[in-house]
Amino acid sequence: MGSERVTHVVVPGTFDPVTLGHIDVIRRASRLFPKVTVAVAASVNKHAHGTTFSLEERTGMLREALELEGLSDIEVIPFTGLLVDFCRQHGAGGVVKGLRAMTDFEYELQQAGLNSHLDPDLESVFVMSGTDYGFVSSSVVREIASMGSDVSFLVPPNVERCLREHYAERYEG
Repeated sequence: MGSERVTHVVVPGTFDPVTLGHIDVIRRASRLFPKVTVAVAASVNKHAHGTTFSLEERTGMLREALELEGLSDIEVIPFTGLLVDFCRQHGAGGVVKGLRAMTDFEYELQQAGLNSHLDPDLESVFVMSGTDYGFVSSSVVREIASMGSDVSFLVPPNVERCLREHYAERYEG
């Protein structure tokens, strides 16, 4: 195992869509590490029907949201394939994941173990969600938005706009 200090981490996810909880995790990572890259996963197998927004849309929404939040120095890069390969290609020594509940922990622990097996030098760092965001998930946001209800307390303003456009018929009714 390497003994170098980790100075560059990746915050991976599908961000379908990006939520204020995601922004919170990214902000926390930027306080802990000098360089943070956000990796937007294609995740073609995420759901039976894929993602709600395309990889390009999700990447664009995330870039705009980070800029709105004053985090424009964080690079946002789309990717396909294995996270460990992405980290190697971009020189990142760690992965930062946010945890909301025990179910997140169990899943993320499995992923960290697999990543460690694939690359023993890649560190996994977990940060707890802030109390304001422990209940926020992209799937909850999509469900609420698909019913035409307000999601402004869950997502950045640009994402709310994209959700309103995507589910326009629900908001007009």
